[in-house]
Amino acid sequence: MEAYKQEFIDFMVESDVLRFGEFTLKSGRKSPFFMNAGLYVTGSQLRKLGEYYAKAIHDNYGDDFDILFGPAYKGIPLGVATAIAFSELYGKDIKYCSNRKEAKDHGDAGILLGSPIKDGDKIVIIEDVTTSGKSIEETFPIVKAQGDVEILGLIVSLNRMEKGKEGDKSALDEIQEKYGFKAAAIVNMEEVVEHLYNKECGGRVVIDDTIKAAIDSYYEQYGAK
Repeated sequence: MEAYKQEFIDFMVESDVLRFGEFTLKSGRKSPFFMNAGLYVTGSQLRKLGEYYAKAIHDNYGDDFDILFGPAYKGIPLGVATAIAFSELYGKDIKYCSNRKEAKDHGDAGILLGSPIKDGDKIVIIEDVTTSGKSIEETFPIVKAQGDVEILGLIVSLNRMEKGKEGDKSALDEIQEKYGFKAAAIVNMEEVVEHLYNKECGGRVVIDDTIKAAIDSYYEQYGAK
């Protein structure tokens, strides 16, 4: 596993963004782990998060693209932080763009903020985590309505590797099938478990035998094929 992935897993735990225990998801599933990217709240956290996203985007999509699109609202700081990091790490200026929940009718009018999208643009969409694929259903038509553009793919921070809403495939696999572009993550849960199982992180073991058994049981029921 790449060093930046191992560092990112530790970073999620140390930032209290990735937690282990018993959680009820929006889907109603009882999960032994939960991720809340809204808990990245400091400047140093956002700087590091942007760097991890930038490295994963570079690994998966290279640097031949024009715009990083972060859907409102969580995608806005993700897009900004990652665009800055991409410039610093790879010397390539990528523009950022986000949508507004309500279109603005004065000043900087329209549904978008940040860079306009024009014909020929190559775009990577950035999100925090995708469980059901609902967000991309809203984002895809917004981006495609702006012109003759190419969406290279989607990047999220964590692939939960569980069944999506339509069958036995993961939400990321369903997105790839439905929209025809790649969907990738900085890390997946298999890598998280591999890295953290019976190892100390921040002075404590967060995945011990009990949590590992709960995760295994969860994936027996909800794991993607």
